[in-house]
Amino acid sequence: IQNTLATNIQHIINIVSLLNFKLYFWFLTIQTTMSAYLEQLNPEQQKAVQHIDGPVMVIAGAGSGKTRMLTCRIVHLLKSGVSPHNILSLTFTNKASKEMRNRIEQIVGESEARSLWMGTFHSVFSKILRFEAEKLNYPSNFTIYDTDDSKSLVRSIIKELNLDKDIYKVGLIRNRISSLKNNFITATGYHNQAELVQSDKITKRTEFG
Repeated sequence: IQNTLATNIQHIINIVSLLNFKLYFWFLTIQTTMSAYLEQLNPEQQKAVQHIDGPVMVIAGAGSGKTRMLTCRIVHLLKSGVSPHNILSLTFTNKASKEMRNRIEQIVGESEARSLWMGTFHSVFSKILRFEAEKLNYPSNFTIYDTDDSKSLVRSIIKELNLDKDIYKVGLIRNRISSLKNNFITATGYHNQAELVQSDKITKRTEFG
């Protein structure tokens, strides 16, 4: 019995030692990966990455490594103790966003990378609007129309009101609505601006409002 007990204890010690070695090796690998990201940058890029107190502007041409620098900057912020929930990264395309997230994930791990506010302008702000929809008295399941959707809606309204398609042209009406929105002019505000109303009377679009 004593021999069996001693053998089992020795097995446990061996297993624990092996686990400790694997954990130590994993820790060294992570540390190397976390510090290696700075080595792939030139001195100017390193300055931008390591500047974490206050804003910084980076002006660079195409193919100069902007995406790599931004990726490393996010990694550096995470390494410096900034919560991933407090980092916002906006891109113009889904491809760029996915590429950056994958690079960051390889260095800091999936959990932190997935917690970043990262995506295109449209996707990120759409998510924020859905989270905060109640404060705007909107439902969270609202639909965002693209160009084709909005044109189709304008076309159906023109048809439903039996308006002259040569006067109420779909593209023109859609652009007019977009212009009013960009100037924060609501339907009520439109009727309060005599100049806008008079302009539509002159062009025979009296039903615009």
